[in-house]
Amino acid sequence: MRELLHGPAGVLEGLIDGDSQAPKAAVVFAHPHPQQGGSMHTKAVFQGAKGLARIGCAVLRFNFRGVGGSAGTFDEGRGEAADYRAALDFMHARYPGAPLWAAGFSFGAWVALETGASDPRVSVLIAVAPPVARDSYSFSHALETTKPKFIVQGSLDELCPIKELWAFYAKLKEPKELVVIDGASHLFSGRTREVGEALEDLLGDFE
Repeated sequence: MRELLHGPAGVLEGLIDGDSQAPKAAVVFAHPHPQQGGSMHTKAVFQGAKGLARIGCAVLRFNFRGVGGSAGTFDEGRGEAADYRAALDFMHARYPGAPLWAAGFSFGAWVALETGASDPRVSVLIAVAPPVARDSYSFSHALETTKPKFIVQGSLDELCPIKELWAFYAKLKEPKELVVIDGASHLFSGRTREVGEALEDLLGDFE
């Protein structure tokens, strides 16, 4: 279902997967870096959203400012975090009785973790291949929060080596869970369906 959101820099285009009257959770799923080809149609984002929809969630994928039909231009993460907060506002208003979950892939995982960790409405954090090896990204809020955290990572991630991810994971406060997809790269090339299946397995029984 196509949606148009009111973002701080203008309209943001989005899609809702698994739309229902009483979803298990209302989820905002952010895409990879806008300047590296990321969009709401990125395969791992698409499959991750479908996996969460299969367990009864309503999942909003949206384009950050300057991507696709979304207004504005790239803003080094600051504006993208504001876009993400606008998307959380949209889903919270759309499904006021549902738990609000924050999810994202790569750059979008950083935005989702940091924004979701600091938003009291968000109860669950979901990160697919978070760029924890990049010094330019601070995960200070994510490292301090005690909200449940679920991470999916490829064992052959070339941008965030699995060793770096394990070190980051060790610093996260409980509760937390991690699924490593053996042989998968950062983009999960040829393995994106497994991203959706991993999220389905991780969160299917979560209450």
